[in-house]
Amino acid sequence: MDKQKQQQAYENYVKKKTPVHNLPMNMAKAFVAGGVICTVGQAILNYCGKLGLDQDMSGGWTSMVLVVLSVILTGFNIYPRIAKWGGAGTLVPITGFANSVAAPAIEYKKEGQVMGIGCKIFTIAGPVILYGIFTSWVLGFGYWLLKISGMI
Repeated sequence: MDKQKQQQAYENYVKKKTPVHNLPMNMAKAFVAGGVICTVGQAILNYCGKLGLDQDMSGGWTSMVLVVLSVILTGFNIYPRIAKWGGAGTLVPITGFANSVAAPAIEYKKEGQVMGIGCKIFTIAGPVILYGIFTSWVLGFGYWLLKISGMI
């Protein structure tokens, strides 16, 4: 009987401590946050086009400006607050990737250039880079095989 009371008390404790999430609200916040980032990106792209840059050059500048803005906002501890509110809407775009590289660099700066920043900078982004490169290699190899076999 005592074990049942203990189990019930534990279940009540877990229910009380577990945060309750509102999925539609989280999705709406992610949609708004991602939409704002994309709108800013589109504005930068349009501005570059008005300056006379071609589409490829404008896209490069847009990516670079978004990354720099993300790193600056991460440095001032603004992007993490936006990401906490916007969830995946801020983590999926290129700005989220820049944040995932800048945040560990800022956090581990106190441990030194080599053992802090050098060792920890890719803790979050490293697996993304690794699996992205590996997947592109596998797909490229598969494409090459299909090409030499005459199927493509």
